[in-house]
Amino acid sequence: MLELQHVSFDVSDERDKNIGIIEDLSLVIPDRKFVVVTGPNGGGKSTLARLIAGVEKPTAGRILFDGTDITEMSITDRAKMGISFAFQQPVRFKGLQVLDLIRLASGNRNLSVGDACEYLSAVGLCARDYIRREVNASLSGGELKRIEIATVLARKTRLSVFDEPEAGIDLWSFQNLIQVFERMRKDISDSSIMIISHQERILNIADEIVVLADGKIRSQGPKEEVLPELIGTDAAVNACQKLL
Repeated sequence: MLELQHVSFDVSDERDKNIGIIEDLSLVIPDRKFVVVTGPNGGGKSTLARLIAGVEKPTAGRILFDGTDITEMSITDRAKMGISFAFQQPVRFKGLQVLDLIRLASGNRNLSVGDACEYLSAVGLCARDYIRREVNASLSGGELKRIEIATVLARKTRLSVFDEPEAGIDLWSFQNLIQVFERMRKDISDSSIMIISHQERILNIADEIVVLADGKIRSQGPKEEVLPELIGTDAAVNACQKLL
């Protein structure tokens, strides 16, 4: 279980004036739940994901994971504890093959090609076409997104955090990503998934929805209670409107 206790995060502007991005936020991500965090742009959603992953450190408050205080832990230490983070824009690695990336993610340098191929197949990629590809500019945004998700599957972490996985991809790739997340939701067991997203189709497969605005939680609860209030707002955007 992940717990944020009275977490705040400030940045300084050019005049050294503090600007609050996250303000006194308390949140629990339970075990075995698929949670989607949504809300208007600039509300602090991506910052929240980066605080959980350890990319940023809070100005105040604590972050606990399975009862352990991880507030000051590095990204690496959090990853070792079982927290994975998928960026809005996946990192490209010139000279690194997809097979090598999946092996690194799994922690098993001797992971067989067959096992690596299963992870690629799970995200809708033909393993034969991708296993020896370099993780570089030759891959499209949608391909990179799905390869990154394959690495998350290979890691088998306790908490998987995705920051706007639909960003920068075409409609066809988006539809495939939805299928991947639907399978992840169906197979969730001793883990949790948190996705930052505006997409109505992603909100629709959530167990719980958290609405974040102006750095504060405006509402939180089961999908059946929260989603009807969001339909038609900027917090729940139709894929065609968002991507085309």
